[in-house]
Amino acid sequence: MTRDPADLKAGDYLDSAREMAAADRPYLAHLLAEEAARRTPDPTTANSIRSRFPNPTTTERNDRP
Repeated sequence: MTRDPADLKAGDYLDSAREMAAADRPYLAHLLAEEAARRTPDPTTANSIRSRFPNPTTTERNDRP
């Protein structure tokens, strides 16, 4: 179902972030979580969301030689 992005709430983005994380799409999960955090009025909750979905391009990876 297509929806107008303006109608989406923080929870919608967070649900999608979880789905992308489960599908091994960490960067997309990060972007969706960032939008969820941006739409969250409570700064503590927003920071919690951001910490659960860090940017995979700036975090250390253990599989590098």
